[in-house]
Amino acid sequence: MIRINLLPHREERRKQRKNAFIAMMVAAAVIGGFLVLIVGVVIANKISSQTQRNEFIKAENKKLDEEIKEIASLKAEIESLKARQQAVEDLQGDRNQPVYLMDELVKQIPEGVYLRSFKQEGQRVAVNGYAQSNERVSELLRNLSNNSPWLERPDLIEIKATTLGQSKDAKRVFDFTVNVGIKRPRDKDQPAPGSPAGKTTAAGAEPAPPK
Repeated sequence: MIRINLLPHREERRKQRKNAFIAMMVAAAVIGGFLVLIVGVVIANKISSQTQRNEFIKAENKKLDEEIKEIASLKAEIESLKARQQAVEDLQGDRNQPVYLMDELVKQIPEGVYLRSFKQEGQRVAVNGYAQSNERVSELLRNLSNNSPWLERPDLIEIKATTLGQSKDAKRVFDFTVNVGIKRPRDKDQPAPGSPAGKTTAAGAEPAPPK
């Protein structure tokens, strides 16, 4: 007996293909959603881990800032103590400055120069005296500038001709005033600023002739 199938084969196949396509789309959507969920979880874990690291770094930075403040405070205290110590050492060293000054003046004053007075204000000393000539004053300035380990930067403040004595005993001399610096013991062996050889070379010029 011959059987004949009268059902619409094309419609049936089209329906099967459509159902298969829908099933594939649903499966792809499910798989895609699952993958997105996994990726989201992984990213969330990484973000959480990075957030924890950032918080740790912030906490450590805060600790370092506090330690830096403490170090800065300690440095300020150390500098203050050093300044006080230096002030005490300067006071102790300055007590001997008159001795150094007298000793150096005796050594550096050339013949023909006579001192009348000297006055110290801080680290500068005003020296007043008489000289037989301008050349003697120039020699004094050179000695104070180049030959003294304690005295530095001499400046000729004033020089003028004057007469000492009366009548036959009168002598023509030069009244001068020199301002010179005196070093502290801690500065004695240090080179002077701007001098390559470590010696002060200023104020060694000839003084102007008196008016």
